[in-house]
Amino acid sequence: MFSFELLLDAVVLGVMLGCFYAAVSIGLSVSFGLLDVPHVAHPAFLVLGAYGAYALNQAGWDPIVAGIVLTPLFYVLGVVAYRVYFETFEKRGSDAGVRGLAFFFGVTFIVEVGIIMVFGVDQRTVQAGYIGKAIDIGDVRIPMRMIAAFGGALALTLALTAYFSLTFSGRAIRAVAQDEIALRLMGANPLKVKQLAFGIATAVVAVAGALLIIVGPVEPTTHRVYIGRTFCVVVLAGLGSMHGTLVAGIVLGVVESIVLTLYGASWAPAISFAMLLVVLAIRPQGMFGR
Repeated sequence: MFSFELLLDAVVLGVMLGCFYAAVSIGLSVSFGLLDVPHVAHPAFLVLGAYGAYALNQAGWDPIVAGIVLTPLFYVLGVVAYRVYFETFEKRGSDAGVRGLAFFFGVTFIVEVGIIMVFGVDQRTVQAGYIGKAIDIGDVRIPMRMIAAFGGALALTLALTAYFSLTFSGRAIRAVAQDEIALRLMGANPLKVKQLAFGIATAVVAVAGALLIIVGPVEPTTHRVYIGRTFCVVVLAGLGSMHGTLVAGIVLGVVESIVLTLYGASWAPAISFAMLLVVLAIRPQGMFGR
């Protein structure tokens, strides 16, 4: 029988889960939301970051610290990936979206196969003092791993919001998404700005990947679970909205948690796709879009 206590548990855990969804989606909010790049390989990069955190954790590193250490490497990966995409597709004209989609699907499978070749197909987990523990707030028990995801999402949201609002390069990234010609007139190179943005979007995936493997085990095909969820969060938020990504993640997490409590796990995966279709039909610009 459904009770107020169960509802409260579902909402609290849904907020934590939603913050985790925001953390794994915020990089996509930059690459897809601001740059309009069909980056369907984002979840694959996310799993790659998780395996990177796992490898460093095996050497004694805390998974979150490992994710932070990996950010420069992932930044370079993002810059290279965007440059290849630009030179091969975007530079050639209007069909970049469709062909770029095929390109990033190819990248997805290359990443997946590469992970399998190095780590195998078995699930991987990490070890840390806070994993497996929980705190009790009243009658609600909150796993520490979800609190880590909550903190990580807040940190990433605040950092990117401040960067895009307070720095020249951050404002240039927003400008290139709105008026590339005006940005050229200001003396900035749009290509370099886009490379920077895609590099940043990929760099934060390293931290998000560390949060992913903290929350639960990962395997090479885990990225398939997050394709619908990440795009749902970004579209629901409004393309390019950092704070909107956090709010949208929480909305999805709470709805998914309540459905899970009421109807069981079999319905939960369909929620993100259902919400995505509803948003596209009612408010295509998202909650915080213009």
